[in-house]
Amino acid sequence: MSIFGLLTFTNLNGVMAQQAAKDKAATEATEQVEATTDSVAPAAEPEMEEVAATPQDDTKSFHQVLKEKYIQGGAGWMTPVLLCLIFGLALVIERILYLNMATTNVNKLLEGIEENVKKGNYEGAKELCRNTRGPVASIFYQGLDRVNEGLDNVEKAVTSYGGVQMARLESNLTWISLFIAIAPSFGFLGTVVGMVQAFDAIEVAGDISPTVVAGGMKVALLTTIFGLIVAIILQIFYNYILTKIESLVNQMEDGSITFMDILVKNKK
Repeated sequence: MSIFGLLTFTNLNGVMAQQAAKDKAATEATEQVEATTDSVAPAAEPEMEEVAATPQDDTKSFHQVLKEKYIQGGAGWMTPVLLCLIFGLALVIERILYLNMATTNVNKLLEGIEENVKKGNYEGAKELCRNTRGPVASIFYQGLDRVNEGLDNVEKAVTSYGGVQMARLESNLTWISLFIAIAPSFGFLGTVVGMVQAFDAIEVAGDISPTVVAGGMKVALLTTIFGLIVAIILQIFYNYILTKIESLVNQMEDGSITFMDILVKNKK
């Protein structure tokens, strides 16, 4: 019995020792997992910040978007449209500068002419016209230069030179209207070519899926859009130039009538 009790006690101690070792190993494993979790968790936050910051990095400027669309539309069709815009704007700027320089204070000029004519100082009136810029002053100068030939010749000179000045005001408008017309024409031509490319792709693939026709349709739409935008921009400036010319022509006509009245009143 003593021997049996001793063996039982020894086995019990061994089992308890093994159980304690298992509990200790489990505790250490749990602590290691928690430590690992704590070390991994903070590292996940920068990744989330990077992911959140990614959409901001993908934001493109208007210039970049315009450049991409230009390339997608095809340089062969977008370049003529771009050239229409460049040349058209160059002519528009030239016309606007010319018309602004041609603007004259007609009433002030007529007052100066009338003062000199009343004194019989026609040379002074001519000098005043020479020193004044604009088509109206040029017309008055031509009339004063022929005042010794009679009022009929003065009127003919004013009328004839008025037509010359009007033609100068309308110079280059034909080219601007040409660019307004051909810019969308190039766009429509690119549209037709893009549609043909789309149908060729359908014929080759034997399928009408969006991916097959997307390339040709993109060329078609982009060239049309850019062509219409160019035409709209040039048309707005063209109408502004026409309005400016109309205003100058009205000044020329009204000023010419008043000019002839001044000469008639102070006829030699």
